[in-house]
Amino acid sequence: MKFKKHVFICTNDKPAPKKSCGSIHGNELVEAFKASIKEKGLQFDVRAQKAGCLDACAFGPSMVVYPEAVWYGNVQLADVEEIVESHFVKDEPVDRLTLTFPGKA
Repeated sequence: MKFKKHVFICTNDKPAPKKSCGSIHGNELVEAFKASIKEKGLQFDVRAQKAGCLDACAFGPSMVVYPEAVWYGNVQLADVEEIVESHFVKDEPVDRLTLTFPGKA
């Protein structure tokens, strides 16, 4: 595997009145994650990129980190550094932002 972690951040835009990660600040999150990852020298281990709809609109802005399949919801720009430091550096997901889905482990 080329990267230890691959981060997909929803940037999908839907017409109003539907909630849309892209129109909230999905694109800004992508740029913030990329900048933080590079700043910490993690760019060869962690890849952050735009994603289309992750089907978690009600919890947006949403993102998922693989290979662990950890889902995050209501991610704010202020959360980026905490996620990078805790999850990407220390391998400890940020519980307060983690999403769980009914019927899924």
